[in-house]
Amino acid sequence: MTTTTAAGRFIVTKEHRRFTEFADTVKREHTIGICYGPAGVGKTLSARRYAHWNKIGPYLDAWSSRDAVIHAELNRTRTLYYTPYSGTTPRRIRDDIHKSSRRIDACIDEHLTPATTTIIHTSGHDYSELLIIDEAERLTASSLEMLRDEYDRHTHGLILIGMPGIEKRFSRYPQLYSRVGFAHHYRPLTNTELAFVLTRHWRTLGLDLDTDDFTDTQAIAAVARLTAGNFRLIGRLFAQVKRIMKINDLTTVTADVIDTAASTLVIGTT
Repeated sequence: MTTTTAAGRFIVTKEHRRFTEFADTVKREHTIGICYGPAGVGKTLSARRYAHWNKIGPYLDAWSSRDAVIHAELNRTRTLYYTPYSGTTPRRIRDDIHKSSRRIDACIDEHLTPATTTIIHTSGHDYSELLIIDEAERLTASSLEMLRDEYDRHTHGLILIGMPGIEKRFSRYPQLYSRVGFAHHYRPLTNTELAFVLTRHWRTLGLDLDTDDFTDTQAIAAVARLTAGNFRLIGRLFAQVKRIMKINDLTTVTADVIDTAASTLVIGTT
C-alpha cells in the first residue's frame, strides 16, 4: 500500500513493496503481468512511483530541454507508464507509446553518450524494458491485440493494471493470456498499516497518535469502519477532519470527529 500525506511525502508500505517486487520480476523475465485491486488502494501511485513518472512524464511531454538527472533516472528505471484515454483507438495508443518510447531512448542515449547538441530527438536503440498500462479496463479487444503484437515484437515486460475482474476478462483472449506470467492482487491497508498511515495524518494535525489511548483507538476504529483501509478515502476524510477541527478549535481527534467528517463525504463501495 502507498499513500501521500498532506505534505506530499510518499509512504512506502507492504503493498507497494510487493508491487515493486512484482514489477521487477515482470521486467526481468520479459513477461506479461496483471495487477488488479479495488479503486483507491494505491495501484496507480505505486506504478507512477516505480516509473518515477511524476517527474519523467511532464518532462517527456514538454520535450523542450535536457535534464541530466531525469536522463539518469530513465536509465535506471527503463520503464514507460501510460494511461489510455477512454475510447482511445488502438492506433492512438500505439502512436502515443511509440512517441514516448523514442523520447525515452533518446534520453538514455544522451545519458550513456553525452552529446553537445541542445536535445536529441531520435535514437536507434530500444532501451525500454517495461511498459505499464494503467486503467487497462479501457482497452478494447483490438487494443489488447495491438499490445500483444507489440509485446511479441520487442523484448520488454508488460503490466496491465485494472479493477478486480480484469484478470478474468483477459482470460477470454488466449493469445494474450497464454503469455501472462504473473498476477498481483493489490489489497487495502491492513490494520497495522492503517495505524502506520494514520500516525502520519495525526502529525499533519500537529498531534501524536497513541494506540494505547482509548480515544485514539476509537478514532482508528472509526476510520477503519468507514474506509475499509482505502487510503484514497482516508486522505479525503482527513481533509475534512482538519477543516472541522479548525472550525471548532479542537485539539483531539475523536470518533465523533471522524463520523462528522465522513458525513460530508460521498463514501461508496470500493
